[in-house]
Amino acid sequence: MLIIGIAGGSGCGKSTVVKQIIKKLPKDSVSILPQDSYYKDNGHLSPEERAKINFDHPSSIEFNLLIKHVDMLKEGQTIGMPIYSYLTCARAKETIPVEPREVVIVEGILIMSNPRLRDRMDIKVFVDADADDRLMRIIRRDIEERGRSFSQVLDHYERFVKPMHLQFIEPTKRYADIIVPQGGANHVAIDILTSRIKMNLKDKA
Repeated sequence: MLIIGIAGGSGCGKSTVVKQIIKKLPKDSVSILPQDSYYKDNGHLSPEERAKINFDHPSSIEFNLLIKHVDMLKEGQTIGMPIYSYLTCARAKETIPVEPREVVIVEGILIMSNPRLRDRMDIKVFVDADADDRLMRIIRRDIEERGRSFSQVLDHYERFVKPMHLQFIEPTKRYADIIVPQGGANHVAIDILTSRIKMNLKDKA
């Protein structure tokens, strides 16, 4: 099994890179663990308290559970991945079964900020993008998917996203084995990364 970590700032194009990799690898050979599924359950908080949650700080993630699930997959066990809602800030009672496969991709803005999780990764990837490109994607996503108004998105970006990116996310670039500039638009970098994954799989076989 090959564990790949794909990190990078909010709105940098990580999901697009993941989709491109899956497309280029054999069918049903990849399982994905998105960091967003492992946010701590805050469904008990009031709407006012939820609005103050800093989703861009490492303390918002239940890393112990994420690491436990990576270890279980490595041992050949199927896991029950949490389902998290940004609208309610809560986890659903149901979980999603994720099977151990040849490649497990752990994806999220903060995944390389945790040394224990980082140590479990065979290949570490940082998806890089200009700050203004990321902001445009964040505005579009937060309005369409998270029910925020334009002014709420900008306020959230200024209070949380930008300072946390500079403090916790950008510094993890130094741990990356591969940096992918321009996100999912960089087909050359994605081809190189996919070739590297195939080589590693062959070596492990």
